[in-house]
Amino acid sequence: MPDKTCSFDLENQTAGELLKRNIQEVLPTFLKNVEKTEKNRCVDPENIALLKSTGFTRALQPKAFKGLELEVPEYAPILMEIAENCSSTAWIAGLYAQHAHGLALMSEEVQQDVWGQDENALISSAVAPILECKEKEGGVILDGTWGWSSGCDHADWAMLGFKRKVPELNNMLVPHMAVVPKADYEIIDDWHTAGLKGTGSKTLRLKEVFVPEHRIDTTVALNAGQSKGFGSHPGNIFYAHFFNYFGLGFSIASLGMAKSFINLYKEKTSKRVRAYTGANMSDNAPAYMRLAESVLQVRAAETRLKQDWQEIANHCNERKLPDESTSTSWRVSQTYVTNQAVEAVNRLYAASGGSAWFDDNLMQKLWRDVNMAASHAYSDMDVAKQTFGRHLMALEPDMGLF
Repeated sequence: MPDKTCSFDLENQTAGELLKRNIQEVLPTFLKNVEKTEKNRCVDPENIALLKSTGFTRALQPKAFKGLELEVPEYAPILMEIAENCSSTAWIAGLYAQHAHGLALMSEEVQQDVWGQDENALISSAVAPILECKEKEGGVILDGTWGWSSGCDHADWAMLGFKRKVPELNNMLVPHMAVVPKADYEIIDDWHTAGLKGTGSKTLRLKEVFVPEHRIDTTVALNAGQSKGFGSHPGNIFYAHFFNYFGLGFSIASLGMAKSFINLYKEKTSKRVRAYTGANMSDNAPAYMRLAESVLQVRAAETRLKQDWQEIANHCNERKLPDESTSTSWRVSQTYVTNQAVEAVNRLYAASGGSAWFDDNLMQKLWRDVNMAASHAYSDMDVAKQTFGRHLMALEPDMGLF
């Protein structure tokens, strides 16, 4: 497909409408490649090429680097459609797009390093600040392993979290983010999982890698409108915190998986007969009652997300950074929605019969994928309930919770 999004000659269409049309043309290919993606534990290269050529990976990228700068209410439904066709493709596609938004908040120098060489450059991540750095004049040294880097096989750069002592804060260890080129790390092929196999969320190994200061920012600054590149682009979508956008895809992908499962359940139930009695399952009250409950649950969850997406867009368009209360609400809603999607799928899977457990049945794959999605640290419901509960009781945030 020609890269129609690069020219911005949109005629009577918005960038969002054009991207949606482009993506709908390639959804059958994503679905066709599901088995290969799962088998290879990595999204099929054809899917990656299509994500680039449609413009999706630049959905949240600055226009200065031929990005689309879509608002969240335009972007999110397109990602959900991808998830309805391939869980793993949606998972990493969302991260690629959302990382571009994060990079636009960092220094103009690192933006040039990445996009000045290739406007289609992809960034994976491992943002958990587990390891400490070593100081070196002009930057830091990173050494060790960073896990769970979804889509790293196809990425050109990685965004890595680490801890750094800040002299101005009595050498307190503060979370930071560094952007590192692929040439500086090795990918360890250790992604052997039950779910989301195709995300290829492997481990990155760095050996005494020097990262210059301009490729580093503090996580606090990225989430407070104080990062080195904040304000470097006029687009409204960049008037936001890093994590407001970083976590968008987890709940979106989970809902897309749930929608796909619902459709499979309806199709299966309409044709299924009981093995011992020959009765039609479509006439079975528990079967369609489960369906009704899951459909209502997914609809309610999507409504919740859409309200938040619009709030995010409103804040950006008003150039008003969200306060802690608003950011907390958005974050816990995303976690809640992911877990609602899991409940909706599990309710139906439990009533899908023995054939749903066969390896060639897409139902068991979706069941594995959506439950794996809820295992991400960002989707931990126990953490979300603690965070939101403390907020509701006007208690100080627990800094030990993510």
